[in-house]
Amino acid sequence: MTTPATRSGTGQPAELFFEDLVPGLTVDLGVVTVDGDEMVAFARRFDPQWYHVDTDLAGESRHGGLIASGFYTVSLFMRAYVDHLLSRAAADASPGLEELRWLAPVRAGDRLAVRVDVMGARPSTARPGLGTVSLTGTMLRLGPDDRPEQEVLRTRFRGWFAARPTEAEPAGPAEPAEPAGPADPPEADLPEADRPDHGPTGADQPASDPAETDPAETRPAETSPDGPEQPEGDPAKAEQQG
Repeated sequence: MTTPATRSGTGQPAELFFEDLVPGLTVDLGVVTVDGDEMVAFARRFDPQWYHVDTDLAGESRHGGLIASGFYTVSLFMRAYVDHLLSRAAADASPGLEELRWLAPVRAGDRLAVRVDVMGARPSTARPGLGTVSLTGTMLRLGPDDRPEQEVLRTRFRGWFAARPTEAEPAGPAEPAEPAGPADPPEADLPEADRPDHGPTGADQPASDPAETDPAETRPAETSPDGPEQPEGDPAKAEQQG
């Protein structure tokens, strides 16, 4: 019997588990292109600073035009991480991040290569059945020739991932309970599977073993109002009839 399928971060059956995320592993998360309208809409909703939303002021500044909110950039990273890794992995929640750095401005039309590197992995002490994986995520701007030109984002964080399910061990014979007192049934009355593997059974028990004694043999003979019942053919009874 196997355990139920472990779900990935997007709810599908997982194919990658804690044991697969070994230190040194690099996962390519694809290339994302920055959509200018989406970039500005995000900034207007969540980070409406002038260099993110005001085209004229940003153009006159040292930025030379609108630049993306850093939180928009890390949101692009997160989407690539979900699409290319968490959608396949037995991912749980994340206990947090240690570093988030915006290393260069991001602009509309930029093409960003995304990847994540596994830096460490150990069983979780807080969540039994899960492992804690330490990861570094990076985004690099690509040039016209698709070669990396500049790193624009770096983040270090941790994620929880479920261990790979294993086959359940077959159940062995049940161990008999210790007799609790006179009310417990004798061992001979227990089902065969409940007897000890090496204890006496049937012919192995001595004749004096209480487990082999027929209760009918130890009961007193039944009496009637006329006295003890005598078996047929008994000489004493024959004399009374004579």
